[in-house]
Amino acid sequence: MLVSPAFPFFHAVCRSFKLGLLRSCAAGLCVAGAAFAQTALPYMNAGPDSAFVQVDFSQLHLDQQIWDWAGKDQRDQLFDSGAVSMRDLEASDKAFQQFKRAISCLRGQNIAEGIRFLQKAIALDPQFVSAHNALGLAYLEQQDPRAKNEFETASKLDDKFPGPLLNLGMLALMSNDFVAADSNLEKAAALTPGDPRILTALAFAENGAHKYAETLRTARQVHSLNHRGSSNVHYIAAAAAMSLQDFSAAQQELNTFLSEDSANPLAPIARQTLTHIAHGINVTPRPVTTLPPPAPASSGKHLETYPNSAHLRAQLIAFSNDPDDSHCENCDAPDEFANSDPAPISAPTPIVQPDLFTIHAAVDETALFFAVSHHGHMVNDLSINDIQIQDNHAPPERILQFIPQSKLPLRLGLLVDMSDSVESRFSFEKRAAAKFVEKVLNPDSDLAFVAGFNSEVSVTQDFTQNTAALSGGIERLSDTGETSLFDAVYFACWKLAAYPDQGRVARVLVVLTDGEDNSSHRSLKQSIEAAEAAGVTIYLVSTAEQVGPLLDSSQTDANKVLKILAEASGGEAIFLGNLNALDSHLSQLRDVIRSRYLVAYKAANFAPDGKFHRIRVSAEQDGKRLHVQVRKGYYARLASNWK
Repeated sequence: MLVSPAFPFFHAVCRSFKLGLLRSCAAGLCVAGAAFAQTALPYMNAGPDSAFVQVDFSQLHLDQQIWDWAGKDQRDQLFDSGAVSMRDLEASDKAFQQFKRAISCLRGQNIAEGIRFLQKAIALDPQFVSAHNALGLAYLEQQDPRAKNEFETASKLDDKFPGPLLNLGMLALMSNDFVAADSNLEKAAALTPGDPRILTALAFAENGAHKYAETLRTARQVHSLNHRGSSNVHYIAAAAAMSLQDFSAAQQELNTFLSEDSANPLAPIARQTLTHIAHGINVTPRPVTTLPPPAPASSGKHLETYPNSAHLRAQLIAFSNDPDDSHCENCDAPDEFANSDPAPISAPTPIVQPDLFTIHAAVDETALFFAVSHHGHMVNDLSINDIQIQDNHAPPERILQFIPQSKLPLRLGLLVDMSDSVESRFSFEKRAAAKFVEKVLNPDSDLAFVAGFNSEVSVTQDFTQNTAALSGGIERLSDTGETSLFDAVYFACWKLAAYPDQGRVARVLVVLTDGEDNSSHRSLKQSIEAAEAAGVTIYLVSTAEQVGPLLDSSQTDANKVLKILAEASGGEAIFLGNLNALDSHLSQLRDVIRSRYLVAYKAANFAPDGKFHRIRVSAEQDGKRLHVQVRKGYYARLASNWK
């Protein structure tokens, strides 16, 4: 969700205010006679592991007019619109030039250089409010606690500028300090009474502070506005109503939520809750590993799309600069259609987010999905004695489970690129996708959804086991618009993870795309983190024409992006070269998805230190060394230091 363009320096913050967080409530709904004795809805916690309060910064999209500041006349106009602080009008030209250079660096994900220019701008003009605020966001990207000081400084310099107040409210939520969050967000909302996104954030803080009646009032205020993109406020209001034992109001809010956004990732939970309320059924929501939905579509300004572009290059550079994103140790040699997918399996343990941006899996017990092949052929008859696991160079303390994935229910998301760049081959892709879905699903246990994406994500068929309905959803896809691949992947991972399953399932995302992206608010790195957090394996099928060899040095940026995204999730990027091969490759992919294994284990000497655990899985059968594709690792849980 977007904050009004009036607040360009912090609207990235509110893009993450779709409801959803990485730890579900442990409390359930209990029946006392005809009423519930305890009430709770999942995804209503806060704290550092809350995706609801995650600061989405790495793709900082500032209002375009900020880039065109040329002099004080333009700054006067921006102040009148509320885009800048009154004190920013007095910033010297030299300070402002440093500021502009900093923002350019931040947009290109060169955070360290952006910080340097912002520090120069502040040195030239210590009262440059927007520079302090932007520096706070940049510090957050680097997990630097100085972020809070910068927001506080900006707020003290101009207490009528809402950006720092909003950011301070977010940080308070990360520390589970609902009182401070409520105070700061209430001030921000008072300065922007017509912004439904800030009001939605306020409702979340009020609910956390047990101000349930105020939460309902704020939700009604949001509903009275044009609040497209803020439907989650009704989910928040339903949680507040249930805490007040007002189940009639809860039903009304959940029904409104569903009427406004029936394909929302939380919609299945809302429907389940409505059923339980209607029948007085005791409910204990399952702990779920999940993450927030993507940011909304871009402003509408058309961006050209090419397989090699400055945008894609910036994504690749940002990913390569991450010290944890080295090449997979298990993937020295390419092997077609191999796959992995680790996910936390210990029910009480959540995912936490030690650095505010990277979504890390918090696990004491770990489940890995992996695929094994020999010369390109899947190996389907392994036993636990055929594999060896190293977790941080040590074997597991004990193996808890080892089973073929074919014995687990499948949760499948199918994403189809609908942008202008695939227009010439769109009909063929839809026919192949329909055949794939029909053959891959087991209607007795599996569920799938279909979505298309251009500048927005459109769910044309929600979760169902009905292959005819899924084929109908594929047929309803239509090609037009820009391309938001990273946003679409982020959304799909959230939707797969949020589905209220009671047991262990296999979550797989299949994406048909040419790999180009020109309008996402999310980044390549964030998409990878989303898949890691949700335990989703991604298979990307490139439909681009005239693709060269996979390992050719002339490979396009779009192909490199697909390869990195798939392999980092433990999946595979499939490059057709010829669109006529799409059917056969999807048929092979169906076999791969069904041929994986699940191994669950308890790591030796596990410590909740927030460190990255590298995983290596090897397999050997009848004296033959086999190729294993498995995700490179996971992050141990870590308590937040943002107090």
